[in-house]
Amino acid sequence: MSTTPEHPGPSALAPATIVVSAGRPARAQGGHINPSVPMNSTYVSRGVVTPDELSYARGDNDAWHPFEEALAALECGGGEPGEALVFSSGMAAVAAVFALVPDGGTLVLPRHAYQAGMVLARQVSERHGVTLRYVDIADTDAVVAALAGADLLLVESPTNPMLEVADLPAVLGAARAAGVRSVVDNTFATPLGQQPLQHGADVVLHSVTKYLAGHSDVVLGALVTRDAELAATLREHRTLHGAIAGPFEVWLALRGLRTLALRFERAQASAAELVRRLAEHPEVAEVRHPSLPGDPGHERAKAQMNGFGAIIGVRPKARAGAADPVGRADAVVDAVRLWLPATSLGGVESMLERRRRWGTEAETVPEDLLRLSVGIEDVEDLWADLDQALRAS
Repeated sequence: MSTTPEHPGPSALAPATIVVSAGRPARAQGGHINPSVPMNSTYVSRGVVTPDELSYARGDNDAWHPFEEALAALECGGGEPGEALVFSSGMAAVAAVFALVPDGGTLVLPRHAYQAGMVLARQVSERHGVTLRYVDIADTDAVVAALAGADLLLVESPTNPMLEVADLPAVLGAARAAGVRSVVDNTFATPLGQQPLQHGADVVLHSVTKYLAGHSDVVLGALVTRDAELAATLREHRTLHGAIAGPFEVWLALRGLRTLALRFERAQASAAELVRRLAEHPEVAEVRHPSLPGDPGHERAKAQMNGFGAIIGVRPKARAGAADPVGRADAVVDAVRLWLPATSLGGVESMLERRRRWGTEAETVPEDLLRLSVGIEDVEDLWADLDQALRAS
């Protein structure tokens, strides 16, 4: 069969193009433009098994490769090549990262971060004698001070659900100088919003369930690194702990990734408009979003991010004579008709929830804080529903 020239390499393409072009089959006359879904638990294999050979699908699986190729191209941008590893869930990826901390070691982590990850960190601490140092990730001096003698720094930026923004070049540079491995959860920002590897991160973490897959129909996670030795360690953890993804789920994630640039652009633009209106709403006490000029993370996000993301924090204003801010926040959730009351984020549909309804959420998160994940619906419809819910609750 005749073949056509390959498309330009990732380093020559914009991220919005990479999401569409990366992870495609080789171009051949009459060939497929999309990867197939190979359904194999094992492969034909004889003799001594080599690391680069497909032999058993728990160790490596060609169903994962197109998505991993695309994600690595996105996170590494025009820099050095890297490797992406898909996991069965975001928490499986978090577990692989925490396994990098030796027994009796020290983990530096944000005081506000994904609550299930924080629960796991406490379990790791109890079972393996790991010291946990919690920091305000936006306080660069505090982060740098906490790195002394540490083994791993976990960064979320913006944080979940408080939307604090870390100075990525500063804290990641300090970690590297101190010989501390660093991991950045890039779920909120996506590779289109920031590329932490370019700022010195050792590993980038994703809940693929969220923006990357984008349709609230799969549960997956991923890690990306430029360090080949570290990639081998993480891959071994995935293999031995069985934290592997199903072929069809990964195929769906790749299909979702194709529209990431369009979805994220629309969601960010709608979020910025909703934030502007919410900041002036008579029934709103506080709005958190880095797009607001007065937000603590505004200048930092403006300098290091491409856009401000599509997650919003809102606290409804207390009603006169009402002493239950939690009840007021819950009433807003009950009153929406278009927004979905749900705990996830990053899908095409807009969602909201009161975060402290989770008993494992950090106690420093306000009990009446609503986390809003803006989807791709018409912004006027989203606003009309929020406005009526705030006035009716």
